[in-house]
Amino acid sequence: MAKCKKQRKRFDEINVIPFIDIMLVLLVMVLTTATFVSKGIIPIELPTAKASTKEELKKEVTIYINAKGELFIEEKRVDLKALETELSTISKEQTVVLRSDKESKFQDFVAVMDILKSLNHEQLYIVTKEDQ
Repeated sequence: MAKCKKQRKRFDEINVIPFIDIMLVLLVMVLTTATFVSKGIIPIELPTAKASTKEELKKEVTIYINAKGELFIEEKRVDLKALETELSTISKEQTVVLRSDKESKFQDFVAVMDILKSLNHEQLYIVTKEDQ
């Protein structure tokens, strides 16, 4: 009776060249798309025309409520009265983003929402963090 002996091949080293190739391709893709993302648009050179009109771009307005209950519109600190005055000057179609600290009082949030409702702002986004 002859014994059948299996031969096992030992891997003394791992070929990492395909892994490096894949990582370099991924790096090139990330770096190429990161330039488009940081600028927000793909850079193009627009043609000129004599009968062109300039459209006003709609920019979102951000309202912040920190943990102490202080209100900010963009980077400027305001009180409720000044916030209402600022919001009354912007268009109703303009997007308003509300970022409220989780430690802030709910009353501060309600006060801002009340101002937005009284001014008929409907384009409102409330920013939250995804629960992990």
